[in-house]
Amino acid sequence: MNLPERSLAGPTGTGDDATLVQAYLSHVRVEKRLADRTVILYTLDLERLTAHAREAGVGLKAVQNAHIRRWIAQMHGAGRSARGIALILSGWRGFYVWLGRQGLIDHNPVQDVRAPKAGKPLPKALGVDDAVQLVSHHEASDDPALEARDACITELLYGCGLRIGELVGLDVAASGSARGWIDAQDGEAHVLGKGSKRRSVPVGRQALAALAVWLAQRATWAGEEPALFIGSRGQRLTPQHIRVRLKRRSLQAGLATPVHPHMLRHSFASHVLQSSGDLRAVQELLGHASISTTQVYTRLDFQHLAQVYDAAHPRAGSRAGQAPEPLEGPPVMQTPRPPRSR
Repeated sequence: MNLPERSLAGPTGTGDDATLVQAYLSHVRVEKRLADRTVILYTLDLERLTAHAREAGVGLKAVQNAHIRRWIAQMHGAGRSARGIALILSGWRGFYVWLGRQGLIDHNPVQDVRAPKAGKPLPKALGVDDAVQLVSHHEASDDPALEARDACITELLYGCGLRIGELVGLDVAASGSARGWIDAQDGEAHVLGKGSKRRSVPVGRQALAALAVWLAQRATWAGEEPALFIGSRGQRLTPQHIRVRLKRRSLQAGLATPVHPHMLRHSFASHVLQSSGDLRAVQELLGHASISTTQVYTRLDFQHLAQVYDAAHPRAGSRAGQAPEPLEGPPVMQTPRPPRSR
């Protein structure tokens, strides 16, 4: 979109800035056809940019890289999240890219400016009681096969820490084309994980019992499909189907938070680490290539311990309102494999 001639030649100032902003918003609304909600957010971002420029005594076309960096530092110091700052920078960057294409600026002041690094959020995991409540839940269903299948899926996700892709890839029996299968006799699940890496994980007694019930019911649905988990029409379940079924099951079980498959994987890892303290074993069970990926669960473990301390210790009152501090030093490494149990 070409700007009016008076905007190109006019002096830098509030009126000129308002014209630039309105022309850009018209461009993204009409030519790029962005959603109304997105245009509203862009408008707010550019109002913020205009206010900063006015306080600095410069027009939008005269903004420099140092200005942008200072304003980002101010927002960060005021407590705005790294994600929020990144979204604001994205809006500003698009505006200055457009100004450059109009020939109004020689350089983009937002170029090479990055938002502060966001802290890595803790994985969401269920407490032990909630996890047990979920896997122990049984629905009254007109179709016993449906209940048996969903119960088995829940047991395997929590009992083995499988990824959703690993679960849907399981076949009834081992074969040359199978991505994964369960050896009920040895109590092991053989799965194909990220990076096409195979691993074996123990399958507990309760999960094996749920598997036996499901296999007995599966025969009422099965055709030629080799998949372990199928729908009533005999087709392999999709990840989305399992997410919907698990969310429904968790709410019916009375949990306050809807559960998704990866939450059960996080719960598996957190609970094993809380009981054993063996980070290397958890790494192997999860199939993580790097121990640093697994170390996030040590933060969950300490969070749990801090909550127990705050609730039980008579001198814990001094910690009120304080975030728990991480433990010093590396986590304790024990044996490379956990004890096998059924």
